[in-house]
Amino acid sequence: MRAMMKWVTCLGFVSCVSVGMAAMAFGEMSKWNLDKDHTTLGFEVVHMVVSKTKGKFTEYSGTVEMDAEKQEFKTFDAVIQTASVTTDHQKRDDHLRSADFFDVKTFPTMTYKMKSYTKSGDQYTAVGDFTLLGVTKELILVGTFNGVAQDPWGNTRAGFTAEGTLNRKDFGMKFSKLLDNGGLMVGDEVKLKLEIEVIKEKQVKKVKH
Repeated sequence: MRAMMKWVTCLGFVSCVSVGMAAMAFGEMSKWNLDKDHTTLGFEVVHMVVSKTKGKFTEYSGTVEMDAEKQEFKTFDAVIQTASVTTDHQKRDDHLRSADFFDVKTFPTMTYKMKSYTKSGDQYTAVGDFTLLGVTKELILVGTFNGVAQDPWGNTRAGFTAEGTLNRKDFGMKFSKLLDNGGLMVGDEVKLKLEIEVIKEKQVKKVKH
């Protein structure tokens, strides 16, 4: 009887350790990659004082290192191809790619690298280095972590919504024309609106020989 009790106790201990290790493994920092099919890197700028022009970038890559269970983040990096800018207007897009704006031949990419973040309730405030036209300035993004879900193909996905504001002239994008009423044809303030979806990178199990 004593031997059986020791065996049951031993099994219980092993089970507890196994469950604990599994929970720790799930809670560890993991790498997640941006899903281009379900991510929108959008922007909005005032046009001729009376309206707003909206656009987005369609070519980019990025990774997030995070513990999704604890909702803790270590890194968020993104590289965006400036030539992929689109506002659904060919002539305007060609102008945006010129030296007046993104100067895509000289500066084919812009980048963002998170340095720190704070959390207040469900809201996150991330501070990162944003590099555009060879100039690096701090950019603040404020947003929410929308949760985690499993897709039908066995992938683990997570989503974020974030917004930020920058002044394009701070990065040397100085093109401007004054209107008769004294306003600017293109506003200086650019609003960023991001809908981000990431896929957890699957760990490849090493086979022992």
